[in-house]
Amino acid sequence: MSVSDECISESPPTCSDTAEKPTLADEVLRVEGLRTEFKIDGESVPIVDGLDFRVRQGRCLALVGESGCGKSMTALSLMRLVPRPGAITSGKIVLSGRDLRDLDVLQMRKVRGQEASMIFQEPMTSLHPVMRVGAQVSEAIRLHEKISRKAARLRG
Repeated sequence: MSVSDECISESPPTCSDTAEKPTLADEVLRVEGLRTEFKIDGESVPIVDGLDFRVRQGRCLALVGESGCGKSMTALSLMRLVPRPGAITSGKIVLSGRDLRDLDVLQMRKVRGQEASMIFQEPMTSLHPVMRVGAQVSEAIRLHEKISRKAARLRG
């Protein structure tokens, strides 16, 4: 799997080895040694194997690769949504200074709604075709935050 750290600020992206290394202060996400496995016929099969990357404030990360190489499973692992019989077996997922692997189910649900989110690749399974997109986005906001419809619409 290839990863590419692209700049989303007004300054041009830097891709050289001489670029500043991220500091803990400007680091939003750090993944170290992430390993996700599936039990298949009693055998553990690695799907994500030893993945490491960091994302700094104001930057984004693109996971690029062939179909079936682990991009979606990486995203599901980061959100702790790996379907059974899969499991994250090792590594760290540090978001804003907290290892997400240490959070319980309720704490993780709050993270998913307020600090991190995932936009699924297939729009027909993610968005209801007869509902306006704005209504769906504001509904998701209201599920995670106790705010009015109007406030959620303004945020979305």
